[in-house]
Amino acid sequence: MKIWEGSYSDSKRRHGCYGPEELEDIEDAKRVCEILNIPFYEIDLVNEYKRVVLEYFRNEYLKGRTPNPCIRCNQMIKFKALIEKVESIGIEFDYFATGHYARVEFDSKRNRFVLKKGIDERKDQSYFLFGLTQKQLGKILLPLGNYKKEEVRRIAREAGLTVSEKEESQDFYGGDYRELLNVKSSPGPIIDRYGRILGRHKGIWNYTIGQRKGLGIQSEKPLYVIDIDPDRNAVIVGEEKELYREEFFATELNWISIEKLKEPIEVKVKIRYKSNETDCTVIPVSEERVLVRFKEPQRAITPGQASVFYDGDIVVGGGIIED
Repeated sequence: MKIWEGSYSDSKRRHGCYGPEELEDIEDAKRVCEILNIPFYEIDLVNEYKRVVLEYFRNEYLKGRTPNPCIRCNQMIKFKALIEKVESIGIEFDYFATGHYARVEFDSKRNRFVLKKGIDERKDQSYFLFGLTQKQLGKILLPLGNYKKEEVRRIAREAGLTVSEKEESQDFYGGDYRELLNVKSSPGPIIDRYGRILGRHKGIWNYTIGQRKGLGIQSEKPLYVIDIDPDRNAVIVGEEKELYREEFFATELNWISIEKLKEPIEVKVKIRYKSNETDCTVIPVSEERVLVRFKEPQRAITPGQASVFYDGDIVVGGGIIED
């Protein structure tokens, strides 16, 4: 899958899914295919990725939200546009396999495909796949979900694959996000919740809920970003206790282990990839919207991020956190 358009700098960066490292990744994939004696195809999705993922990324940040482009990519590019383009050029296949650390099984009692965490919980990526449909889940294989990372590297070494010790991608883009946003500086006020001006910012897209560093303001107590108001072009700050919330609304819902949510359910939720799961009640408001109520208040609920609901190791579904 070729998505890099090659128009940004490559200095001071980590290895990312989207970036100049893609050229190396493509060559690595070719070498693996040569070793395994299987065909290699390079599918150009540069324009689709730019339109579906990068524009979404830019628009969300300009609205004062913090998007998760990896989830968008999985939903619309990797498990959709890529498959459609492969089929359109006449390549036949039975299943589509990826290296995600997660598991897919068919549950005969539910009569549905279910998405489960990978057994290596340190690497589990089920959070990023909550948006997949039953049709998509029915056509994919996730073989790494039953292994730990160390085992996968060992298997690759024993198979003579040169990528066995390859560096992991740490983010979707390893460079400066301002390159992707490609917008002019738009300064505005940094205020407290009473509207008092405490400083100036250089653009709301530089900030996210819970951020403390880089505010550039003096205060007797530590201050954190507690809200972003794009209408006023303002960053709102407060004390850490003001970061905690008891509930939030989520939209852009997708259900996996159930067809739809008909009544409140008790589950665990992750409100960002690196966060711990926490107990909550998910209450249907409409078919497009739910209210998520925590058992204990949680810190830094961030609009634009995904909230993914779990029942044990099964992904029930998820949605995007509203403002």
